[in-house]
Amino acid sequence: MLITTGIVQGGTIKLDDPNLPEGTLVTVLAPEGDETFELAPAEEAKLLAAIAEAERGETTNATDLLKQIRRL
Repeated sequence: MLITTGIVQGGTIKLDDPNLPEGTLVTVLAPEGDETFELAPAEEAKLLAAIAEAERGETTNATDLLKQIRRL
C-alpha cells in the first residue's frame, strides 16, 4: 500500500507521486474545515503506538495483510 499526498487543480487530483500506474484505484480522504475527533485514552495509546511502528518501518504490505484477513 502506498500513501501519498496531492492537490486538486482544476477539478483533477494531482498526486505528489507520479509513479502510480494508469488505472490505479485510489481512495481520497480530505479534511473538512476544522473537523476534529476524540479518542478514549486506550484508543489514543493504540494509535500512537501504531504511528510509532510505521515511523520505524514496521509495516505489513497490503498483499500479506489481505492473506491474513482471509484466514480469519
